Amino acid sequence: MGLLFTYFCTYGGALASLFSPFVGLLIYVCFAIVKPESLWYWSVPAGNYSRIIAIALLVGWFINGMGNWNLGRSRGILLALLAYLGWSCVSAAVSDNPTVGFAFVESLSKIVLPFVVGLTLIDSVAKLRQLAWTIMLSQGYVAFTLNESFYQGYNRLHEIGFGDMDNNCVAIAMVAGAGLAFFLGLHEEKLWKKLLAFLCAGLMAHSIMFAFSRGGMLGLIIVGMVSFVLIPKKPAHYAVFALAILLGVRLAGPEVLNRFSSTFADQKERDESAQSRLDMWKICVDIMIAEPIVGIGPDHFTINARKYGLAQGKEAHTLWLQIGAELGFPGLAAILTFYFLCMARCWPLRHAVPGDDPFIADSARMIIAGLSGFLVSAQFVSLEGLELPYYIVLIGAGTLKLTSQLQPAHQPLPATEAAFWPAVPAS
Repeated sequence: MGLLFTYFCTYGGALASLFSPFVGLLIYVCFAIVKPESLWYWSVPAGNYSRIIAIALLVGWFINGMGNWNLGRSRGILLALLAYLGWSCVSAAVSDNPTVGFAFVESLSKIVLPFVVGLTLIDSVAKLRQLAWTIMLSQGYVAFTLNESFYQGYNRLHEIGFGDMDNNCVAIAMVAGAGLAFFLGLHEEKLWKKLLAFLCAGLMAHSIMFAFSRGGMLGLIIVGMVSFVLIPKKPAHYAVFALAILLGVRLAGPEVLNRFSSTFADQKERDESAQSRLDMWKICVDIMIAEPIVGIGPDHFTINARKYGLAQGKEAHTLWLQIGAELGFPGLAAILTFYFLCMARCWPLRHAVPGDDPFIADSARMIIAGLSGFLVSAQFVSLEGLELPYYIVLIGAGTLKLTSQLQPAHQPLPATEAAFWPAVPAS
């Protein structure tokens, strides 16, 4: 089934993308999450599945008019992402090993280009829903597969990770996905859709627990706290939230709780893994102070690890500080602006407005919850290539684009919004 699914989506999707490029975007996002060669490693041979879809997506996008560029309040988010890509090019060009640096730029481009295309193609709430469900079902199926392996006696996630990601990276992807799935479940009115979304959220949450990732557990707690603030204040919603908390406590065993508690132990009781992270964080800060503008170059921390007394190839185990060390303060500011600007502009949309599609408010909630957990947990692991958070931001940016177009030209933005972006006339 995995092989048939992969071939059908690749070649059928490539053909469909020429006429409806948004189909190609959904398949590309799905493949970025499920990684067919890793998910069905026993039947799907190595191949250029994502590349085929990407080429068809770009061709279809071009011949169909290149979408709608009236981006409204999502424009600043896109500019921040392009600034991050541009500064990566600058840092790579002046680095000690440009070949390594531009390999990073190439990988980043495979995320940025679909993001740009996707943002211009989103022109309806229906497409936002399709993107959100594609992300949730893809991540949920990965979580189902890892749970299946766990209950069969082999903890594949903890032992070998998934795809090219270790257990910590996968756990953090699950953190972002769990927030999205939870609010999709709250939004849906049909019972089977609601149960499916909550099932996916539960599978993702449990995957985080048997990944034994302290950063993932902390991120999941953050998602829970933020979700409590964001949920509509109705008894039914509180009941669902309480049930989710009870289920999470039940699924977390003693080993998970003991490992998580070591995160906050004092220096004498802290295990070697936790202490080494703090040591590497300090190294990153020292590098940022020494190279504040362009850093040491993209992906250069690992190839210079021995200079800092670390094993060759060692990652810094902190996404934000490693970006700061490799790209300098401008690169770090660009990527943080990308995430925080999306959350800040989605914040005023979290309450449903009469006349608006209810999904707008739910979209804002799922973006804020998912990204909050990701931003915190990413401090504990290096995962520059994780694509899921970018596509969650794409949902938020698409939501902002639609609300900008629907807003009357004479209506001023709320004060919290005006501070970030001027009003954009409806088209």
